[in-house]
Amino acid sequence: MKWHLSPGRNRDGDGRNIDESLGVLAGEGAHQDVRETAGKGARPVPEPKERAESTADRDSYYGLPMLKEPVWKWPIPTYFYVGGLAGASAALGMAAGRFGGPELRPLCERTRIIAAGGAVASSALLIWDLGRPSRFLNMMRVFRPTSPMNVGTWLLGAFGGFSTIAALLRQKRTGLLGPIGDAAAFAAGVAGIPLAGYTGVLLSNTSVPLWQGARTTLPPLFMASAVTSAASALDLCTLPPAAQRAVRRYGIAGKIAEIAIARMLEREAGVVPRVIAPLHEGVSGSLWKAAKICVVASLAAGVLRQRRLAGWLGTVGSLALRFAMVKAGTASTLDPRASFEQQRARLGAAEVTGPAPELEQGTAVPAPERVLVPAGA
Repeated sequence: MKWHLSPGRNRDGDGRNIDESLGVLAGEGAHQDVRETAGKGARPVPEPKERAESTADRDSYYGLPMLKEPVWKWPIPTYFYVGGLAGASAALGMAAGRFGGPELRPLCERTRIIAAGGAVASSALLIWDLGRPSRFLNMMRVFRPTSPMNVGTWLLGAFGGFSTIAALLRQKRTGLLGPIGDAAAFAAGVAGIPLAGYTGVLLSNTSVPLWQGARTTLPPLFMASAVTSAASALDLCTLPPAAQRAVRRYGIAGKIAEIAIARMLEREAGVVPRVIAPLHEGVSGSLWKAAKICVVASLAAGVLRQRRLAGWLGTVGSLALRFAMVKAGTASTLDPRASFEQQRARLGAAEVTGPAPELEQGTAVPAPERVLVPAGA
């Protein structure tokens, strides 16, 4: 029997007892490093690289994190960006095709290409992270409305089909194929709206203190950032003047919303100062600051009609925001005090409505009227 750490790497005694005849360790979990054990049968002490990003006191919780940190690598925050870009582009194309005139037809065609390419790239990134295509298909064996990950998989599948048909028929304006392409573009735009923001719901539906603490502002922030991503990508494309004006207004609205919601997120998660700390310290804090600076600079460039500059700054800012949020969430899980303080403040922990009952000695504790169980518990 061999212990399989990752494809092509075998090492005995690392604590992973994987029978290769029954299963192969692949996907995001296979990329985790496992420390050498102190001796035969000893249990390794987890010491992830992100420990340096944590604000935790090593004397708390025996010096160990309370939660397991996310194992997501770079394909996941990249997927957050690409999926949001594709969804927001399809939504803009749907609006331009529905309410715009012939002068916006080039914009509709460009958004169809971006949406279809983003759908393909998003699927590839997810499959890369999962390790095998069958794992992506297995997520579609059921439909579970209570699971953001399952709903997102179905959204991505539907969006990919509609956007591909719309892109293939983008130049068909007459006959039977023209209306089919327009209908597919409309359906892709409808599916693109939740696709642009469901990843924020996915993050906030976890026990990670930072993501849980920003559960009401994180989804709209991702949607606003998706609008910024789409407008920035289109600013880097060659478009007629009428389409440029539409993209410019779309981008300005998205950037203003992103700046405002980012501030709201900091206030919401900052109710417990220790929870918001990763967005102000370390690498994640630097990425968060860079994202905000780039979006503000992109907004100024857009107002001054500097399309190319606005496009590049907005793209960098959107990418930095996704990576900052994922890395800050990882650092947040490594701080057990963040979870404790959040729970004691009744934020993210089980909450009992109404005042605490006054009990006499020897009486039984009555059951609460309503209990809210945290997401991911």
